[in-house]
Amino acid sequence: MQSNRIRMGVDIGGTFTDVVLELEARQFSTKVLTTYDAPEDAIIDGMLQTCTKAGILPAQIDQIIHGTTLATNSLIERRGARTALITTQGFRDVIEMRTESRFEQYDLNLTLPEPLLPRQCRYVLPERISASGEILIALDPAEVKTLAKVLRQAGYDSVAVGFIHSYLNDSHEKMVGDILRAEMPDVAISLSCQVSPQMREYERFNTVVANAYIKPLMKSYLGRLESRLAAAGAACPVFLMHSGGGIISIASAAEFPVRLVESGPAGGAVFAADIAARYDLDKVLSFDMGGTTAKICLIKDQTPKTSRVFEVARSYRFKKGSGMPISIPVIDMVEIGAGGGSLAHVDAMQQIRVGPESAGSEPGPACYGRGGTRAAVTDADLIMGRLDPDEFAGGTIPLVVDDAAAALADCVGNHLGMDTITAAFGLAEVVDENMANAARVHAVENGEDLAGYTMIAFGGAAPLHAGRLCEKLSIDRLLVPGGAGVGSAIGFLRAPYSFEANRSAYMRLSDFDPDTVRQIWRDLETEATEFVRSCDATADIQSERKVYMRYIGQGWEIPVPIGLSDSENPHKDRYLQLFENDYASLFGRTVKGMDVEITGWAVNATTAADLADPITQTGRNAAAPISGTRKIFDPGVGIETDAAVVVREQMQTGHGVQGPALVTEDETTIVIPASRMAIRQADGCIDIRKHAEDHK
Repeated sequence: MQSNRIRMGVDIGGTFTDVVLELEARQFSTKVLTTYDAPEDAIIDGMLQTCTKAGILPAQIDQIIHGTTLATNSLIERRGARTALITTQGFRDVIEMRTESRFEQYDLNLTLPEPLLPRQCRYVLPERISASGEILIALDPAEVKTLAKVLRQAGYDSVAVGFIHSYLNDSHEKMVGDILRAEMPDVAISLSCQVSPQMREYERFNTVVANAYIKPLMKSYLGRLESRLAAAGAACPVFLMHSGGGIISIASAAEFPVRLVESGPAGGAVFAADIAARYDLDKVLSFDMGGTTAKICLIKDQTPKTSRVFEVARSYRFKKGSGMPISIPVIDMVEIGAGGGSLAHVDAMQQIRVGPESAGSEPGPACYGRGGTRAAVTDADLIMGRLDPDEFAGGTIPLVVDDAAAALADCVGNHLGMDTITAAFGLAEVVDENMANAARVHAVENGEDLAGYTMIAFGGAAPLHAGRLCEKLSIDRLLVPGGAGVGSAIGFLRAPYSFEANRSAYMRLSDFDPDTVRQIWRDLETEATEFVRSCDATADIQSERKVYMRYIGQGWEIPVPIGLSDSENPHKDRYLQLFENDYASLFGRTVKGMDVEITGWAVNATTAADLADPITQTGRNAAAPISGTRKIFDPGVGIETDAAVVVREQMQTGHGVQGPALVTEDETTIVIPASRMAIRQADGCIDIRKHAEDHK
């Protein structure tokens, strides 16, 4: 996309803010500690640093693409606006009643998470739409005006509106929205028919409440960011990465901020998919490990797997079902509390536990020397020799070995009678096994076997742990791309402008109506395309279509891709064939004689992505220049050993090094286990494989 333009990608993480400036196919990057109170401060700092490296002024930047955890953190920490929910009479407690699912089936003392809004902030109106879209109880505008006065007197900053079955008939919600805007012009309004027009009221109500809850905060932040950037000289357009892996305008982001949840990790998946395309890889496991969490994503046929429901603010962190479901298009990934800042302790069973609590950037791991006293993953990596205390983050953050050792002894070693190096080994093994197990489960849940997959690792901490993870998962090949330490920010620069429009419209195949189907596709195409046009008025736009189908009586659907011809000339036999093919690939069989129903429809409009330049892969043609050696602890063999140290910038195409080895750079370090060998490919990727003969 516009390779001749100067573009900047910015990713705000839980520990670091990553900034990448792309100028004439060259990249300049930096990592700065995230400034929680004013996230824009870190962005300005990082922008000025990268501009200095590139020798340009901020005014020369043509475009900034931003991903942020601000929306997610606001939901997790309950730091949103004073928000009210208006819903159908009789449905006030839907977001508190949840569903019948229990995330801990046999826990008699199970504590369910509190709803985002307490009961006194939830209001009802007498109205009713039927399950087929007819008006059963008409809405009285006078009732809405009376309620608006109550809300105004209560001092709400934002209002969410979610009526039963509004995804089929949105007239009542839109009437409420119009009246509230007239009666309460300074209050943010969110309608579920616009935020998430999908069936299942629990998920839909949660989504519109979450959108309303963070809307004033995000609108204020995005406004401040634009002003600060302009004041610093960068008065260029700013776009936002959304959770589905595309870019939306800042106006759309301010209106639908819930779509920014998981925007950073989505950029990482786009980055990995781009690498997969360059290497012509159809089965890739994306591994993104930063300072706070690790994310794993399956990428098949160079496209990340997507979902339409995501959980945030889990009360049992990383326990599926314990959080708030957000019904938005999202890249499907599993998140583990295993970042460089994840803290360790010994539990009552004398077992080492790591995470989900994180040291973040304030104070950070003990080795940062900023007041942290508890052992974190980064402390273990330092003691095991994986990190150089004088060169961490390009030497901008010197690490204190004694502080790391003291924290490991206090939090792990003294409890278990271990010396410092063994405590570090134990901590690292627990983290790596947690991540490996999460990857195994995620693959099984998606009907995949990781045999034959290639791992692509990025994020500041991933290259330190990816080699050991490959050993545990029996993955033979690992790629660590150039710029891996700021991979998500680079991914922002690879993402297309895109928007996915969704609609729930129930239809059995036995009652298949081609005219209705064609109209649904046309409406969704128009809606999705208009959002993309708000970002780029002239670009060519492509569309992808999906229907969500299931056998009658089943609780959940599977997504079934639909081609353009099958949307323009729909036929029930063709839709059944596509469903049965995908169903059989997931579950190994179909159910003969049972009717099939469609519950959801989706169109994703996107600008055409740049074709990835294929990489001509090379074997080893020379030994990489060794700059020295360092003692490291290799978990694969369970002993300390001498590792060759190679500076990544000094490796040329075809240079190889046999593990144990360390490939160092400013933003991260690649650990090559004794069982692996690494070679530099033409694009700068470090290609790590199981057997040395693979590189000969």
